[in-house]
Amino acid sequence: MGKGLHIDWISRVREIGPAFAECAASADRERRFVAENYTTLAQAGILGMLVPSELGGGGASHGEACQMLRELAHYCPSTALALSMHQHLVAATVWRHLHQMPGEALLRRVAGEHLVLVSTGAGDWLGSNGEVEPVEGGYRVTGSKHFASGSPGGDLLVTSAAWTQCPDGPAVLHFAVPLNAAGVSVANDWDTLGMRGTGSNTVTLQSVFVPEQAISLKRPREGWHPVWSIVLTVAAPIYSSPYVGIAEQAAEVARGICKGRVRGQEAAIDGPNAHVPYLLGEMENALATARMAHRALIDNANDYDFTPDIERANRALVSKTILAKASVETVTKAMEAVGGGSYFTRMGLEQLLRDVQAAQHHPLPEKRQQQITGRLALGLAPV
Repeated sequence: MGKGLHIDWISRVREIGPAFAECAASADRERRFVAENYTTLAQAGILGMLVPSELGGGGASHGEACQMLRELAHYCPSTALALSMHQHLVAATVWRHLHQMPGEALLRRVAGEHLVLVSTGAGDWLGSNGEVEPVEGGYRVTGSKHFASGSPGGDLLVTSAAWTQCPDGPAVLHFAVPLNAAGVSVANDWDTLGMRGTGSNTVTLQSVFVPEQAISLKRPREGWHPVWSIVLTVAAPIYSSPYVGIAEQAAEVARGICKGRVRGQEAAIDGPNAHVPYLLGEMENALATARMAHRALIDNANDYDFTPDIERANRALVSKTILAKASVETVTKAMEAVGGGSYFTRMGLEQLLRDVQAAQHHPLPEKRQQQITGRLALGLAPV
């Protein structure tokens, strides 16, 4: 997909980013969703940046969205991560639209109404959860969905539920439901180590009516479905991007502090500080690894021009694991190079350390990724 309107999205982020940075620390301390930033994102056209320009959106490429989120994380990691959950759903819909599948109507709404999409995919994965009961005209769905980032400010919940009593065998239904629909409630339970501003609360569905026409996919509950080869290829680069930005910000802070200590006095890195260049060298290597994995993820998605297959999805999973580990290592080494002072909030590193930990928990965590990758190496089915 071309760049359409040729908007400089990085420059746009740099214009609004400083205001985001000012509220990032308070949102973290207060465990408060960054709601005010979403208003700014809508006004800047960023919520609809991935929507093709002919459908009213910004016409950004897949790679441009990834780089935008990476840059945004320099200012407020929580805003970048919550936004990535919206953007990866939009991106998957763009893939469908470009491959002559339904999706145009939703994309037009995202662009025209600044619709915010909320994902529950991280908590659902292959088997999903919940209960589905068929009723006249559709289904009644009950279940709890965790890690629903952006839910306090979201409009449409994109989720799934298990239909264990399906006549054709246990199945999973995929659908979208308005967050203000009867029976949908958002808890205020996102009290966490890091990424506190994402508002990744639990969303509960209590006998929520889902009309038949709202079902976008019905699949077997067991085994690998081709939809995951689409989702992982398109989504992993997007939700991984903020963590590269976090790593870059930590490295920038560490460089600045350490340079300040040795400026004009080369002897400052001798004796007790002789280890600092080595730590910074380790930090730079880890950051380079994270950046290379990020580039590999973006290239693998090929701006939506791909036929989904398990090999491509596996490449995305492997690169995501490498990126997550390298991002965590970058921030860890940045703090080690700075020393014990890095524990003080005023240094600007301790929140980055807490926020970057979440990289390890996105689909798929390392051992689950390695299990799939190892099974494929043996010529077995992925699950």
